[in-house]
Amino acid sequence: MNFIPWYRGLESARKEEETVFTVEEIPEFRIAFLRRTGPYGEANGMQMERLKSWAAANGLLSADSAVLGIARDDPARTPPGDCRYDTCLVLPDDTAVRHPEVRAGRIAGGRHAVLTTAHTAEGLAHAWAGLFDGLAARSLTVDTARPVLERYRPAMLAQHLCEICVPVL
Repeated sequence: MNFIPWYRGLESARKEEETVFTVEEIPEFRIAFLRRTGPYGEANGMQMERLKSWAAANGLLSADSAVLGIARDDPARTPPGDCRYDTCLVLPDDTAVRHPEVRAGRIAGGRHAVLTTAHTAEGLAHAWAGLFDGLAARSLTVDTARPVLERYRPAMLAQHLCEICVPVL
């Protein structure tokens, strides 16, 4: 389950301008992740810092690292206290995950519409608000069986940018 319907509600706040994105084939990959249950917001950022601290202490962060945020529930349909948020680090397949709170998993690969946006709350809200109109205008259908990924890579963060990767059919 993901929370695409909630983001569609942000469309009313969107300015009239074209949403520019690329279509990328993202391979399946292994992740280490922390899951938090509770209202989405500032606590997600604190969780991301916890995961990055663990990763740095274990020599897993580099200039090529990708950190992901995955909101697992639609806050319009799920009580705030039950919303799940995963903070993930993409790992090589042979990397051991040894920590009582950090779990290992996999993310399914496939085609994604990738939108680059400002790494701010306003930038992300604006990007989400225009994304679905942009996808529909290009006749792309969202694949609701796979999660939407917010992708953070060091080179982009240095430019105050991040990416929203929406799975498409």
